Amino acid sequence: MLHVIPSHQGRPSDDPIFALNKEATARRARGESIVNASVGALLDDEGRLAILPTAARAVREVPQEEWAPYAPIAGAPDFLSAVADDLFATEPEMRGFAVAAATPGGTGALRHAIANYLEPGQSLLTTSYFWGPYQTLCDESDRKLATFSMFDAEGKLDAAALDRALAAQIKEQKRALLFLNDPCHNPTGYSMRKDEWRAVVERLLSHASAAPVTLLVDTAYFAYAANPNPRAFLEELRPLLGKVGLAFAWSASKTFTHYGLRVGAIVACVADDKARAATDAAFSYSCRGTWSNCTRGGMRAITRLLTDPEMAKAADAERAELKALLAARVEAWNRAAKERGLVYPRYEGGFFVTVFVDDAQERAARMKEKGVFVVPSKGCLRVALCSVAEKDVPRLVDAIASS
Repeated sequence: MLHVIPSHQGRPSDDPIFALNKEATARRARGESIVNASVGALLDDEGRLAILPTAARAVREVPQEEWAPYAPIAGAPDFLSAVADDLFATEPEMRGFAVAAATPGGTGALRHAIANYLEPGQSLLTTSYFWGPYQTLCDESDRKLATFSMFDAEGKLDAAALDRALAAQIKEQKRALLFLNDPCHNPTGYSMRKDEWRAVVERLLSHASAAPVTLLVDTAYFAYAANPNPRAFLEELRPLLGKVGLAFAWSASKTFTHYGLRVGAIVACVADDKARAATDAAFSYSCRGTWSNCTRGGMRAITRLLTDPEMAKAADAERAELKALLAARVEAWNRAAKERGLVYPRYEGGFFVTVFVDDAQERAARMKEKGVFVVPSKGCLRVALCSVAEKDVPRLVDAIASS
């Protein structure tokens, strides 16, 4: 007899992306020539995980007395302060309204947002192309997921579709929570421009008087944005303060190349003092009710990387080299993909790009036969350029175009 509750029976035992990566790795180990564009981690051109040396040193130098004890439930205060300072380096007003809690990576921040801004049975709203675990997080917390068409006829964020979806959410459930992953959207690689952010803000404000509306910006990849000022979009969000709920998922995983350290935070900007205190309490309670507390040593290492001027400067320089490595791949992709007529969104930087196809599952299967791995989804192929050497980009593009 299976004692697992019926709604949890039949769930897949492995994440499909991790399963693809496992298959690609096994075939490479057997001596096959493999291009693995499935894994969402930045690899160097030799296929090794790209790691910031300064970040690795910061982790090694955390004393054992800092690794062993429990951390505060909501996170170490100096860590939370450092994260808010980093996120809002160009926005002192937002920094003044910030409240945060430590989470196991950005995923934990997303989990807290779903649990605290939606009632059970209600729906999260996000773009039609989205990171698959958004759905998993909703399933696990007895919430649902709704989407709006991401792109309009001009290839820009479809603000009109967002407006219609927000109206439907409010009519049905009397509140709305919107996830936007930007810049370097996973899985499309798209980064919104200021006019698109202004259009989003306009739509959010137009509905804010009817019901509680909250925007969460998933900033997992913002350190790899092509824009030299990845925080530039924050300026466009100022009109939301005090009117629309505003939260951020912050992650050290990609920024400091330590995915397994599981250091992240949810950060909310709450203008009202009482509401800020209530939000702080809700986040802390959620921490206690899920993972209890996060890795104390991990928070200590990341705090040092954020606050020690010498280490921060060194890490920034090392990350700039990785951004240049990634930018070269992006340039090679855009050149080859346009020559072969692939259809995909504007792609200027980031770990992923998405190619629009009608036969994603079949095409991905044919590509695997050629030793090229991508992640199929509804109407598209997610290509993790972060894990593909520049020299292999033409083979990758050719496999997509000819399969």
